[in-house]
Formats: sequence, C-alpha cells, structure tokens
Amino acid sequence: MLEKLFKLEENGTNVRTEVLAGVTTFLTMAYIIFVNPSMLAATGMDKGAVFVATCLAAMIGCFMMGLVANYPVAQAPGMGLNAFFTYSVVLGMGHTWQVALAAVFFSGLCFILLSLLKVREWLIHAIPLSLRTGITAGIGLFLAFIALQSAGIVVDNPATLVHVGDLTSFPAVMAALGFMLTIGLVHRGMKAAVLVAILIVTGLGIAFGDVHYNGIVSAPPSIAPTFMQLDISGAMDVGLISIVFAFLFVDLFDTAGTLVGATTKAGMVDKDGKMPRLGRALLADSTATSVGALLGTSNTTSYVESVAGVAAGGRTGLTAVTVGIMFLLALFFAPLAGMVPAYATAGALFYVAILMVSGLAGIDWRDLTEAAPVVVVCLLMPLTYSIAEGIALGFITYAAVKLLSGKGRDVNVSVWVIAALFTAKIVFL
Repeated sequence: MLEKLFKLEENGTNVRTEVLAGVTTFLTMAYIIFVNPSMLAATGMDKGAVFVATCLAAMIGCFMMGLVANYPVAQAPGMGLNAFFTYSVVLGMGHTWQVALAAVFFSGLCFILLSLLKVREWLIHAIPLSLRTGITAGIGLFLAFIALQSAGIVVDNPATLVHVGDLTSFPAVMAALGFMLTIGLVHRGMKAAVLVAILIVTGLGIAFGDVHYNGIVSAPPSIAPTFMQLDISGAMDVGLISIVFAFLFVDLFDTAGTLVGATTKAGMVDKDGKMPRLGRALLADSTATSVGALLGTSNTTSYVESVAGVAAGGRTGLTAVTVGIMFLLALFFAPLAGMVPAYATAGALFYVAILMVSGLAGIDWRDLTEAAPVVVVCLLMPLTYSIAEGIALGFITYAAVKLLSGKGRDVNVSVWVIAALFTAKIVFL
C-alpha cells in the first residue's frame, strides 16, 4: 500500500528512511506547538483551543501534502503569519480575532482559486527575487522585534519610542539564555535544538518558581472556544481586502520559497527548473489554510524546516505523513504547552528571525534600484508594526525607483498592478 501511494522504490527510498526523515522534520519544527498558542493568546483566544487547532491544522496540512502531492514537505501554522495575525490585524488595527480568522479563511479560498487557475504559479515567477527576499527578511526582523518585546529587553519610551529594558530581569536573562542555547545546539548539529532550548528554559522557570508545574500529559483540551468562530460578516468590510491580500501574498511566497528549497535539495527539480506536481502542492497548502482557520488558527503553510527531513533522506509524501502523525500524538502534551512562558519562546523567535534575514546575502547591493526597496520593506515592517504596510511600501518603492531610474521596462506588469493597488489603498482607504 505504501509503495503504491508514495512510489518509494521509484524515488530511491524506503519506509524506514522516510519515517526517520519525518521524525527529524517534526523535531525541528515542534516549537510551533508552544509558540503559536502563546502568540495567538495575546489576541484573547483560548490558549488550549489554539494548541489543539495548531496540532490538528498541522496534521491535516501534512497529510494533504503527503497524500495529494507526494512531497516530503511538512505544514503547520506559519511563523510571521501568526505575528501578522496577532500584532498587526488584531492588536494593531483593532479587529477581533474572529474577524481575523475569517480573513485567513478568505485568503485560503483565494489560494485555492489561484492554485486551480495556475495564477499562483505565474505570480511566483513574476515577482522580483529581491522583493521576495526583502519580504522574508522583513518578517524576520519583525519577529525579532516581537521577541525582544516579549522578553522585556526592548520597552516603550515616550521620548524615543523604544528603549532598553531591565537586562537583569528574569525574563530577559532567560530569553537571552534560550537564544544562546539554541544557537549552540544548532551549531552542534542537534535536530531538536529549538525544542530542547524551549523546554530547558521552561524547566528553569519552574525551578525558580516563576512557572507553575501543571503536568506533562493529559487529554487534549476542548477546541470549542475557537472552532468555527469566524466572523464572516465582519470580514466583508472593504477595509479588510488589504488584510486578506497580505495573508495571501505572504503565504504565497513563503510556500514558494520552501517548496523550491525542499524539492531542489531532494533532487526533484527537472533540468528546466520546474517542480513536479507543483499545482497539487500549492492546492494542498491553500486548502490547509482554510481548514486551519475553521479550526481556529492563523495561516497554515509549508515549513522550511522540511529541508532537515530531506537531508535525512526524505523523498516522498510518507515523510510528511509521518510528521502529521507526530503532531497528532502531540495533542496529549497540552499541559506542557500551557506552561511555556513568553520568554521561553523569545529565543526561538530570534533564532527563526536570523534564518529569515540570512537571505539578504543574495541581494545585489551595488544596484540601488534593487537594494532600496528591500531596505524599505525590512525597516518598515518592524517600525510600523505591520507586515502589510511593509509589503505595500516595498512594492510602491520598487516600481517608483525603477521608473525614475529609467528601468521601468524591466518591471513585470504584475508588479505595476500590485503597486498601483497598494497606492490606491493608501490614498483612498
């Protein structure tokens, strides 16, 4: 049955290798079951329900990617997208989390439509590489800023907007320790470095009396507080169109980058640079986003940590299905997830930020028409506390500097359209 489903022999692999690859991928991304509930809880969502929704959305996404596309790529609620959901849409713009979930749901429907019409594939190839890189790096810097805030390392100041906090406070020290521990363990080659660092810092919090021990294993909490709680009518407001588009856009290129990286590493890309069954993979990703919104979590997306599983030998969808089974088993560790404090995940956020910012090394800094829009995106995302605004101003800057520098013909028509839409949104909405 497994041979028929995943074509193991054809892909030069076997069940043992695929299962080990799946476990490897899970260990590198399991931090999301702790980070996502903590982040979304800031919106007023029930932390236990979000924990269950996170595990179920990841399981469903992994099963779909494995069974529909036969890709060794795992899915779960995405970092960056959950930050946009919490800090931009809900806390920044003042929308309810129910409206934000509906916006995620609609973005998922848009994903599905664009995937079926193959528009998504066209967009992936049409947007400039520098802007894709800048958006990823900008989200990374935004996550770093959030991490510093949650640890109390950066605090508000009426005169300078931001200021250094009390670096000797327990949260600040623990966050710094978690970050340095993560880097040290990653450098030593530990697959579960992020997860181990989070658990060690949480353990220290318990030892010093800052965190109360509530057990490790129990029956999963109820998902009722978030299940099907979307405010569809509230999301119909014209002002939320840009939010739906932002969810769509960020997830689009986040997924594209992950799929390109994972399939290239696995040797699945043909001589023309095309990926097999790309349409199926994109459809699986987009469907998982809508399902995740119904369950009660932000966008479900493909994880770059899947490359760890590919490096361990994963070549088929059995790797992704194995990850999905691991997320299902994780449902029974809700008490442990509930004990994890914000400062324990701050180090993980900062580590993820480094991975996302590292892509800036590929930017041609000698060409200011490419570099300037990237810097605009990277700086304005954290400084405006809005991923959407950073993306918008990045596109507008890209189109404007290309036009004024005499390189207007080099700009793809899709960029002009997107820049015009963002400009109209700023002027009229």
